[in-house]
Amino acid sequence: MRELVLDTETTGFDPDTGDRIVEIGAVELMNHLPTGRTFHVYINPERAMPQEAFEVHGLGDDFLRDKPKFAEVAADFVAFAGEDAKLVIHNAAFDMKFLNWELKRAGYPVMPWSRAIDTLELARSRFPGAQNSLDALCRRFRIDNSNRTLHGALLDSELLAEVYLALRGGRQPGLVLEAAGGPGDGTGDGPSGAAPRGPRPRPLAPRISEAEAEAHAAFVAKLGEHAVWLRYTSRQNH
Repeated sequence: MRELVLDTETTGFDPDTGDRIVEIGAVELMNHLPTGRTFHVYINPERAMPQEAFEVHGLGDDFLRDKPKFAEVAADFVAFAGEDAKLVIHNAAFDMKFLNWELKRAGYPVMPWSRAIDTLELARSRFPGAQNSLDALCRRFRIDNSNRTLHGALLDSELLAEVYLALRGGRQPGLVLEAAGGPGDGTGDGPSGAAPRGPRPRPLAPRISEAEAEAHAAFVAKLGEHAVWLRYTSRQNH
């Protein structure tokens, strides 16, 4: 089963009032495993970037001026998206509205809502009443998002892929970012296969407190010298 974890960055909130897409990023999963293929492109929105959008994305008019227009990258995006792959998106209604507006304007068929998997809805159903932004979910699943100082479509899609797999209970944090690599060549494709897992850039935070560890040690000490636990730990130490 092929899935694309996808994110867009835009100039604002509504394409019907003139806002446009300025960046698309996507990570390919096959049977819930990252393949290493990505799609990433910056887009000239054909309008000035509002200050509030610049502060969120860090993408200004000077940077975007020489980038291709959506119509010029639409064929590559449609080819990468395919016809049947599910589109995993956080707050899918927002991105789907922009993508379909741009596709229709460029003369391409729109993507049906049935293709979308909304991770925001998945998170709300699993954690009702909790904060379910991408940053909040990264914290909840201990996914390192320290590089996310600004919103970026490819980085956000890579983080979302980890969140999505964690929501499904199928993968540990770190798998997607280590396997997917960075942006690919001019076609938008990254490496054809998953990269070997490397060492984690920073250790995970301890799952138990020092007080809990001391309480556990005290409990084990009360079991006596013939406790099964002590025999097991002795074998582990040797």
